[in-house]
Amino acid sequence: MDALVDRFLYRLEVERGYSHLTVTSYAADLRRFAELLEKRGRALKDVTEEDVREVLVAASKARLSARSSARLLSAVKSFLRFAVEEGVLEHSPARKVRTPRLARPLPKLLSEEQVLALLHAPDESTAEGVRDAAMLHVMYAAGLRVSELVAIGWGEVNLEVGYVSACGKGRRRRLVPLGEVAASKVRAWLALRGQQAKAGVEALFVSRRGRAMSRVQFWRIVQRYARQAGIDRDVSPHWLRHSFATHLLVHGADLRAVQTMLGHADISTTEIYTHLDKTHLRQVIEKHHPRGK
Repeated sequence: MDALVDRFLYRLEVERGYSHLTVTSYAADLRRFAELLEKRGRALKDVTEEDVREVLVAASKARLSARSSARLLSAVKSFLRFAVEEGVLEHSPARKVRTPRLARPLPKLLSEEQVLALLHAPDESTAEGVRDAAMLHVMYAAGLRVSELVAIGWGEVNLEVGYVSACGKGRRRRLVPLGEVAASKVRAWLALRGQQAKAGVEALFVSRRGRAMSRVQFWRIVQRYARQAGIDRDVSPHWLRHSFATHLLVHGADLRAVQTMLGHADISTTEIYTHLDKTHLRQVIEKHHPRGK
């Protein structure tokens, strides 16, 4: 089974273009599945539908979140389908096991006033403050994921045209407009970056040690500036992405355009942002619908 798991993970990363983080999560899920089979005295060829259902029971006993449990089952089902394709199994014992539906919580976001306070928090008289201001502005102006932000190479920002090339899920690239304010912050940082970055480092944003900025480091940066801005909430970097999408829609942006900029494969993922501002939706109806008032 170990060799089959290795081939499966290789296929996900190399052929399907899954991120390293996703592949690592799948590997942990399949280790958990292998341990469960060992406890039940099952070889892979003898796996039953009951064994697959036991995955959810074991997840519940381990107090995994609903989302983690669903991902675990998804990993197992994908792996068993792969085992069928490889001729190890005749059919997948998981084909009738349904993944439980997850309630989709509304994204957390900042008001426009809070975003402005956060963007103005860095002290731009220092190199670190210039870098942080550029990171915050790019994150909000382009609606990037944290992993996308820290992965940007210094050559992947076109300041003359005003766009950033982001590598999203499934290693799909998209071009996202930056806007002049964010572009000016990046220009200021690029003027200093050469003094900060180690030789050979391609990342646009680097840490004090000259290495590529990590997601955890940026999370701490956002937390620090949120406190300085007087935001009494446990702000995460992803809130800027949520705020980007919501503020665009509130100001009349097209849903399909926002989907493209966010890099969502399915528009239903983007539609959740339309539920965040009921007041705005009511105003749209009152303004444009012939029977709105």
